[in-house]
Amino acid sequence: MKLWGGRFSKKTSELVDEFNASINFDSRLYKQDIRGSIAHARMLARQGIITPEEAEEIERGLIGIEEDLEAGRLQFSVTAEDVHMNIETFLIERIGEIGKKLHTARSRNDQVALDMRLYLRSEIHNIKVLLFELMSTLRVLAGEHVETIMPGYTHLQKAQPVTLAHHLLAYLEMLRRDWDRLNDVERRTDFMPLGSGALAGSGLPVDRDYVREELGFSHLTRNSLDGVSDRDFVLEFMSFSAILMMHLSRLSEEIILWASDEFGFIELDDAFSTGSSIMPQKKNPDVAELVRGKTGRVYGNLMSLLTTMKGLPLAYNKDMQEDKEPLFDTVDTVKNCLAIYSPMLQSTRFNVERMYRVAARGFTNATDLADYLVKKGVPFREAHSISGKIVNWCLEKGKTLEEVTLPEFQAFTTVIDDGVYAEIDLKACVEKRKLIGGPAPSTVRKALDEVTVFLDTIDPSKQ
Repeated sequence: MKLWGGRFSKKTSELVDEFNASINFDSRLYKQDIRGSIAHARMLARQGIITPEEAEEIERGLIGIEEDLEAGRLQFSVTAEDVHMNIETFLIERIGEIGKKLHTARSRNDQVALDMRLYLRSEIHNIKVLLFELMSTLRVLAGEHVETIMPGYTHLQKAQPVTLAHHLLAYLEMLRRDWDRLNDVERRTDFMPLGSGALAGSGLPVDRDYVREELGFSHLTRNSLDGVSDRDFVLEFMSFSAILMMHLSRLSEEIILWASDEFGFIELDDAFSTGSSIMPQKKNPDVAELVRGKTGRVYGNLMSLLTTMKGLPLAYNKDMQEDKEPLFDTVDTVKNCLAIYSPMLQSTRFNVERMYRVAARGFTNATDLADYLVKKGVPFREAHSISGKIVNWCLEKGKTLEEVTLPEFQAFTTVIDDGVYAEIDLKACVEKRKLIGGPAPSTVRKALDEVTVFLDTIDPSKQ
């Protein structure tokens, strides 16, 4: 029997039952639903709306339902539509008429809003643990490669020498911003909507603040219409997720390139690679490729919910049932990607010698040659032109800049002396870039110290 059927004279079509039901996916909210219901029952008793004995019996019944669900002794039913009605039906079957009092001064509209906030608040914590682990992994790897020289790229063309530590710390900076964004999501999720009712609150003497304290929320939603119809916190989480996945996708793209024979910068561990069913020599970076692919999936989830919400009048509309599957899928995808990323990076071997050779043969020190000429009084544009001509000559002769003899340099300009070799040495090129945010090892070490302090302050295990 449906718990809302009093107004209806006909039985709902089975097609409608199937189409209308959300229990197949919102069942994962059962813990949050039971927790919210217990807090609500305690409030009803405290306010004299039900007796303390009734509240105690309701609470015992709900705890028993949770235990039976976890043990697999209870099965959800499509007939009861959603997780809220299923649990209430179980409760009435278990404790009788008293169970019918639980929904007093409450609607599924504010109930589901509460469950979603409780769920997301918990998952944000889980994601923080995984994100912290990834940032810590990048910090450790960067600390191991402060002196490792590699080519930096623009347009996927070799540009200037940097250090691997500097490169990895760039991604750590992205993740730090993601961490800040997630904190913002958490702050705006931390509002308790129960008491908003269907849209206009309740005429009974409910105590919303008591429920807020029971459930550990910092704030109450300030408007009952908004309390039941807002999904900004879900959209904001999905937006955070999309940006985070974009960062992981960019890193994945580099891992895929670096693992190729053409680059040869890294060797992925066998445990985090796959082979080919037909080509025996293949070692594929499937983990990185899947993360890159799943990024589009998370983007799609965000666009799906934005599109669902864009035309809805206040307050609650059934369209909003479509918020759960994209949210759940996004949470699962983000957690899975973060969980596998850290061990993949930890097991990756970096080909330090290869990185250096590619940087050396890619004329990544050409800008430093131009800067050397500037120090000799040559205007930068002229210095740039001279350096370009020398590079072009080197390409014709099959030489690197370091292999050019002094007479060969002086054929282009007599201002060059033997001090040029110290200026264009790759190590020197990197070390001289000591400006804040630069790749010089001394600067990178300071950045690593700052990152260490940051990670110590946010360590989820210490909070």
